[in-house]
Amino acid sequence: MNVSKEYRKGTRRLLALKDLSLTVNGGEFVTILGQSGCGKTTLLHMIAGLEEPTAGEIRVGGKPIRGPGRDRGLVFQEPRLFPWATVAHNISLGLPDRGRDQRKLEELLELVGLEDFAQAYPKELSGGMAQRAALARALAGSPRILLLDEPLGALDAVTRLRMQVQLMRIWQENSLTVVAVTHDIDEAIVLSTRIVILSPRPGTVKRVIPVELPYPRNRTAPEFNIYRQELLGALE
Repeated sequence: MNVSKEYRKGTRRLLALKDLSLTVNGGEFVTILGQSGCGKTTLLHMIAGLEEPTAGEIRVGGKPIRGPGRDRGLVFQEPRLFPWATVAHNISLGLPDRGRDQRKLEELLELVGLEDFAQAYPKELSGGMAQRAALARALAGSPRILLLDEPLGALDAVTRLRMQVQLMRIWQENSLTVVAVTHDIDEAIVLSTRIVILSPRPGTVKRVIPVELPYPRNRTAPEFNIYRQELLGALE
């Protein structure tokens, strides 16, 4: 991709992203880091097809993105589940054929550990369970690319750690390509094959840091702390 994004309101103009160039290879877990307002979520929404670049284009498999598609699944910062629908119903909304995909639904419920809560409603779920349901819904269309817009940001520390482990397992077992946004440096190191640092607005690629640590990653290891300090310095 090589894109710019400008927002206009009357005579006012806001350049969110400028000449941002990035290639993500199949099977990677790439995390975007940067200061608030640097365009991280805007970039993710453009990959999802929810917004269009002002200049340039984003290609998936050599084809330009022209809108949302089943090849890309997006998980938002909040679960965005329908309150009137059960967990199973919410997840099934992402299936290509809801009437015939009962087996796929059961597999998704098992994948995210919600098989015992299929008939529960969102109000009956914890924050972590609700986000797992949202993750399953994003995976229902069998996307090649999973987009994560800080879906763990509102979770408590213990639940967040558990969800990180689950995300890593789902990524590895399903041969997904993941592009994620987070403010959590440790989370980025734990999960990513590469970390992309965006400059302050207008956002552009400031630095790309490959994370060359074996999975699963030990947060207390000296090598982990080296990456932590490198990222802190890059974000200043």
